[in-house]
Amino acid sequence: MYALVEIKGKQYKAEKGKRIKVDKLDGKIGDKIEFDKVIMIGGTEEVKIGTPYLQGVKIAGTLENHLKDRKIIVYKYKRRKGYRRKRGHRQQYSYIKVDDIVGL
Repeated sequence: MYALVEIKGKQYKAEKGKRIKVDKLDGKIGDKIEFDKVIMIGGTEEVKIGTPYLQGVKIAGTLENHLKDRKIIVYKYKRRKGYRRKRGHRQQYSYIKVDDIVGL
């Protein structure tokens, strides 16, 4: 069984026991968190789709880790003008372990 859940404006597929890599969330490692913006539940005979969200369904999880992704280089250049800018960026992520899909 899986669920599509919206976390910080992005949609993720959540399955019980799996890890999800999401944009960094506030909280400490080991905190229990719940997400109530469940869009769809599937993987069984019956598929439930919310309009826009399902009522009474939550995703329960544990905050496992905070990490940074690899560096992305942003390079701006305009020919014949002597304009060059080099910047780097490392996106911060959190890993969530999905404990349960509550309220089925």
